[in-house]
Amino acid sequence: MREVLMAVDTKSDHKFCAFLRGVNVKGTNMKMAEVCSVFERAGLKEVSSVLASGNIIFSAGAKVDALKELLEKAMSEHFSYEAFLFVKTQKEIESIFQENPFSTDPAYHIYGFVGVDGIAQILMSEFEKAEKTFGEEAQVKGQNFYWKVPKGNTLDSQFGKILGRKNLKASFTSRNLNTFEKVLKKI
Repeated sequence: MREVLMAVDTKSDHKFCAFLRGVNVKGTNMKMAEVCSVFERAGLKEVSSVLASGNIIFSAGAKVDALKELLEKAMSEHFSYEAFLFVKTQKEIESIFQENPFSTDPAYHIYGFVGVDGIAQILMSEFEKAEKTFGEEAQVKGQNFYWKVPKGNTLDSQFGKILGRKNLKASFTSRNLNTFEKVLKKI
């Protein structure tokens, strides 16, 4: 962890959000105050959480890859689980929110996905193969994958089940577009 901290340039901080995968679901329960404490002990500044789903805002002067490595190690050690998280810059979060191709409709959830390079195309390929629920749609805009699904069908749709596959868990996480909006208001 010391080598990664050496990569931090404290004179040039930028705002980031770490999106943790699998927080407060299927037995992985953690308090956001404790998660923020782990981030602070890892040397990050201005740490705060948005909602209880693992959205941690912070300032740092390191590169995204170094932050991901540092934080996954710190979280894994502290909580004794294999942590997966995805660090996005403020600009990337703005892009995810602004490029949403779907109109707001109270009958639907709209999700944006963050993950490894190329995940948007992989998810689109899986979506195209899946049987669709009425009104379910997906699109790739830029590097971002978006999924629109009727409320109440997120976990029951065939694509929703694909998203839970173990072979994909290290590759992405998703958030309702409302969460990205809340992160942007706080960042």
